[in-house]
Amino acid sequence: MIVSKKFETISAQKSFGGTQSVYRHASTETGCPMRFGVFIPPQAAHRPVPALYYLAGLTCTEENFVVKAGAQRIGAELGIALIAPDTSPRGLHYPSEDDAYDFGSGAGFYVDATEAPWQTGYRMYSYISRELPDLLNAELPIDPARIGIFGHSMGGHGALTIALKHPETFKSVSAFAPIVSPMRCPWGEKALTGYLGTDRNAWRAYDATALIEERGWAGPPILIDQGTADPFLERELKPELIRAACAAKTIPLDLRMQDGYDHSYFFIATFMDDHLRHHARYL
Repeated sequence: MIVSKKFETISAQKSFGGTQSVYRHASTETGCPMRFGVFIPPQAAHRPVPALYYLAGLTCTEENFVVKAGAQRIGAELGIALIAPDTSPRGLHYPSEDDAYDFGSGAGFYVDATEAPWQTGYRMYSYISRELPDLLNAELPIDPARIGIFGHSMGGHGALTIALKHPETFKSVSAFAPIVSPMRCPWGEKALTGYLGTDRNAWRAYDATALIEERGWAGPPILIDQGTADPFLERELKPELIRAACAAKTIPLDLRMQDGYDHSYFFIATFMDDHLRHHARYL
């Protein structure tokens, strides 16, 4: 367990020789307390270790990854710290904040909102890309030069866009069933309109396919797993769009269509080992 004046310990349990903890701190970006899970592997007792951020999807909290993903065993074997933030601010009491599963609480979409009232607290992009890494790099036994990021669904979108814009911070990226182009799916169109307004040009900063077109990616291959039985595959996820964007820029992409798998954590847990080992190769 890490003792810090910067955050409060909610829980801490020994796991695979390391420690799985949940912490809370006062965020300046979101203007409210934010929770995050951290698994510290046993190797951290002797040296700084690489870290891997996991961004969860719609309706989730930090607990989904901590409890369901089954990542601690391989994290301990590989000596990687695992960091699981929440998916949105909580309790800001904005009108309609809790009215829908795909907008507001649990659905921050990893953007910095510009529309009222969301712009004062829904700043998950800056929280994940800057505030939380700055805090944890200073407080945890992790090596800031060896950080990767991955995520699921909305969190896969967040991981891709944040890595593409911050390769100096996040050296590797992967995703499970990501929303690869929120500009071109109902979930994304609703969220980006609500948080950023109706100017679709502003949306491009939070669309992985647009960022690949504009910025490219000079890091290691991008790994994406997508289940063929995912009910959101054709309407919301559209992995063929990122395949085309990467091909046009000759960016190495390992897009694996996994036969019969859906959108659940059973799918994520099945391929978690592969993703952790993918990041370990580059961190």
